Amino acid sequence: MKLKTKVLLSASLIHGIFICLLTVLYASNRNLFLVAEALTFVSMVFSFWLYRSIGKTFDTISSGIDTLKDKDFSAKLNDIGHPETDELIYIYNMMIDQLRHERLLQAEKSSFLGKLIEASPSGIVIFDFNGNVTLINPAALEMIELTAHEILGKSLDQITGRLTGELSLLEINTPKVVDLDGLRSYKCQMSTFTDLGYARTFITIEELSREIYLREKNAYEKVIKMMSHEVNNSIGAVNSILNSCLNYKDQLNAEDKEDYQAAINVSITRNNGLSDLMSNFARVIRVPEPIRHDIELISLLRSVVLLMEPEAGRKQVNWLWELDCRAFEIFADYQQLEQVFINILKNAIEAVDYLGTIRIQTFSSAQMVSIGNTGPGISKEVSSKLFSPFFSTTKNGQGIGLMLTREILYNHNFEFSLLTRGEWTEFKISLQTKIQHYT
Repeated sequence: MKLKTKVLLSASLIHGIFICLLTVLYASNRNLFLVAEALTFVSMVFSFWLYRSIGKTFDTISSGIDTLKDKDFSAKLNDIGHPETDELIYIYNMMIDQLRHERLLQAEKSSFLGKLIEASPSGIVIFDFNGNVTLINPAALEMIELTAHEILGKSLDQITGRLTGELSLLEINTPKVVDLDGLRSYKCQMSTFTDLGYARTFITIEELSREIYLREKNAYEKVIKMMSHEVNNSIGAVNSILNSCLNYKDQLNAEDKEDYQAAINVSITRNNGLSDLMSNFARVIRVPEPIRHDIELISLLRSVVLLMEPEAGRKQVNWLWELDCRAFEIFADYQQLEQVFINILKNAIEAVDYLGTIRIQTFSSAQMVSIGNTGPGISKEVSSKLFSPFFSTTKNGQGIGLMLTREILYNHNFEFSLLTRGEWTEFKISLQTKIQHYT
C-alpha cells in the first residue's frame, strides 16, 4: 500500500471517530457541539490540503522514479511550492542534467571510438568475456582475408587461416612480429581492458610490410652500389692489364703459348662473368618507373610461354590453360610485366617435376591472373624467406628473380602472393591498383 493511501485512510478514520463523538456531544452540550463541529470542519479542510500536498510530492517523486527507470534523462521536474520538496527537485534536476551530459558524452565517445576503430589502418580484434570475437574492423578483415560472418562469434581456434593461427599463440602484453609468405609482416599484440569490472582482451595488428621493404631496399641498394663501384673499377683495370699481357704471348715458347693464352682468357672470362653478376644486382635497384599502356594479357602470356617452351620441353611439362575470356586488357608496362612472367615461369619450370603441369588461369572479372605448378610445394620455412633479398632455393641461384619481380609489381601497385595450396603452388597477381606505391 502506498504511503499516500495510508495517509488518506488515517485521516478518514480519525475524522470518522470525531464525527461519532460529535453525535454524542450534540445531545449533552449544543454550544460545545458547534465549536467541535467547526474545528472538525477546519481539520478536514487542513487534512485535505495536507493530503493534496503530500500526494503532489509523492506524484512528483513517482514521476522522477519512472523517468529514471525509463532512462529518459531529457525530462525535468517542476517546483511544487514546498521549500523542502523544491530543494529535492532542484537536486534531482541537477542530477538529471549531469546524467544527460554523461550519457551524451559517453555516446559521443563511443561513436568516435567506433569510427576510429573502423577507420584505423591497424587491425583491431575485440573479444567478449568468453574469448569469442565480438568486433573486428575492416583493416583486420583484410589482413586475415576472411569475412565478418566467418569470424564474429568464434574463438581464434575455430577460425582457419595462417594469421589467425599465429594470433591464437599470442601472450598478453607480449608483442610478436609475424611474417607470412615473405611478403607480409605484421606486428601483433594482445592487451586487456576492463569492462563491467571484468577483463576483456583485444588484439592490434600493425602491418610492417612497407617499413620492412623500404629498410631492406635501402640496405641492399647501398651494398650493391658500393660493391658495383669497387668491382667494376677493379675489373676494368685488371682486364686492361690482362689484355696487355696477351700481347706478350708471341714472345713465349710454342709449348707455353697455348697454356698462357688459355689462362689469360679464362681470367678475362671470369672477370666478365663477375661484371655480369654485379649488373644483375644493379638491375634490381635501377628498375625505372613503369610506362603504362594498354596490353593484351593473354597474347603476352602466350609469347612468354613460347619463349620458355624449350626449357619446359626438357621436363616434358604439360601446359594447362584455363582462360575465362578471349581477350584480357590491362594497363601496365609491357616489357616489365613480360620480365615478371619470365621469372615466374622460369621458377615454375624449375620447381615442377618431370611430366608435371603448369596451369595458367585468368579471372577477368576480378582482374587477376594465376600461374600454378604441381610439384613438392613451398614449405612454411621457405615461404617466409622467398622474397628476402638474395634468397634462393637453387644451388647456384642469386635470388635476383623474385627480387626483381617484387620490385616491378610494387612499382605497378599490384597485389601478389606465392602460396602452396594442396597440390598447386600458385603465383597470383591482382592487376588492379590496390596497394600503396613503395618508393
